Amino acid sequence: MPDTARSAAVRTSGARYGTRPTMKDVAARAGVGLKTVSRVVNGEAGVSPDTERRVQESITALGFRRNDSARILRKGRTASIGLVLEDLADPFYAPLSRAVEEVARAHGALLINGSSAEDPGREQELVLALCARRVDGLVIVPASDDHRYLEPEIAAGVATVFVDRPPGKIEADQVLVDSFAGAREGVAHLIAHGHRRIGFIGDLPRIHTAHERIRGYEAAMADAGLPVHASWLAPGATDPERVRADAERMLGGPEPVTAVFAGNNRVTVTLVRVLAELERPVALVGFDDFELADMLSPPVTVVAQDPAQLGRTAAGLLFRRLEGAHDPPRLTTHPTRLIARGSGELPPA
Repeated sequence: MPDTARSAAVRTSGARYGTRPTMKDVAARAGVGLKTVSRVVNGEAGVSPDTERRVQESITALGFRRNDSARILRKGRTASIGLVLEDLADPFYAPLSRAVEEVARAHGALLINGSSAEDPGREQELVLALCARRVDGLVIVPASDDHRYLEPEIAAGVATVFVDRPPGKIEADQVLVDSFAGAREGVAHLIAHGHRRIGFIGDLPRIHTAHERIRGYEAAMADAGLPVHASWLAPGATDPERVRADAERMLGGPEPVTAVFAGNNRVTVTLVRVLAELERPVALVGFDDFELADMLSPPVTVVAQDPAQLGRTAAGLLFRRLEGAHDPPRLTTHPTRLIARGSGELPPA
């Protein structure tokens, strides 16, 4: 049936949104029994070509879709997994999500995404909602530091892998990046180019990755025998207003910093805007690569991680568990890579 004709049929049928045609409707329209429709829908033998054609025409005309609920209950698996991220709009998480989706697709599973907005309560609500919908497994970028609420779900067979940050107060598979070593290398790079007054602007220190990057910054400064003044260290929310205020404070006064290490991509983007307004050059190294970083003037030096690799590794561990692996929880840590492009190589003014 042409799309216009089908639309007209829907408009005149009196169908209500939220109601779906059933196999009974298909059987009535095709003039066959329910068992015949069931055989066609499930690809079973025993239906003549002419009858199968009539049933398929009725399925198309009515927009019928098979309800998999009963099949799911029989098999105990939904062929779906959940992915809970901090923010689906964050460019860092896009390749991670896509990688998880590709692995899920290769295993014949559907991926359902959700954002926690860095809110532990919202994370728990979302995770338990996914469990209530019988997902087979979960990949979680945690906002919470206490995941004991997941213990009954894991005991019931929901495979769970944590990515980017470790779980809190439970044992589970986790896939992390060596944020400490990456930040240490990035700050050491600035020191090697002559900087002694180096600021750090990062995320909330309660977040595992932010805390590790602060530790890396402090370790690099200590390695070089350099002090860390309290005014040079500014963790907090990554909104542009806060980052700008701390940057302007560090870059002002009689002894401003000559270089800044940015704790993540959002901080780096704001700092690029702030530094572009200055009349003197200030060196910059950012944690996380970002789009067009190599096209700016100067191009931005970054400590890069591979979010797609994180996603692939986490999803691979998840499906390994779903396929029956029972060994102890694994910790997989991926290294970072320093990409020198220009902004981190500027000498002190």
